[in-house]
Amino acid sequence: MKNTALSHKHIELGAKMVPFAGYNMPVQYEGVNAEHETVRNAVGVFDVSHMGQLKIECSSSIFPYLEKIIPLDFSAIENNQSKYSFLLNDKGGIEDDLIVTKVETGIKIVLNAACKDNDIKIIKNSIGEGFTAILRDDLSLIAIQGPKAANAMEKIFKDISKLNFMYGNYFE
Repeated sequence: MKNTALSHKHIELGAKMVPFAGYNMPVQYEGVNAEHETVRNAVGVFDVSHMGQLKIECSSSIFPYLEKIIPLDFSAIENNQSKYSFLLNDKGGIEDDLIVTKVETGIKIVLNAACKDNDIKIIKNSIGEGFTAILRDDLSLIAIQGPKAANAMEKIFKDISKLNFMYGNYFE
């Protein structure tokens, strides 16, 4: 069982830990109902570091290769804009869903935990040689959700509330 960088903190805070997609993951702290209400009415923080974070360092020359397996018009995506899409197999069938973000240095893709190894093979086979694709196991991925998420984040990162839906940026 793998651990995320935050597993020790989850255990220290009393989380109930369960195996999921090869990782030791927190499933609850106080109980499903209390946590559901907190996220619906305020803000919840989730460790989703088990998901794959694939970084492809590239130029726009990769777009035709990616568009064969991810049905998006990559040239129409703005820098720091994310799109929800699908990963297609060589028959046009859906292998997985994913989130793609265009950044100045290339493309970042969030992959589902249980499928990430297979997804990376499909992507690497499609883009071929000449591009650097790196699975970033050294990073944590945190999801912050709920109606008060932007207010909570604004206390840490100035101007984050100015972001539009499915856009990101770099903050210190």
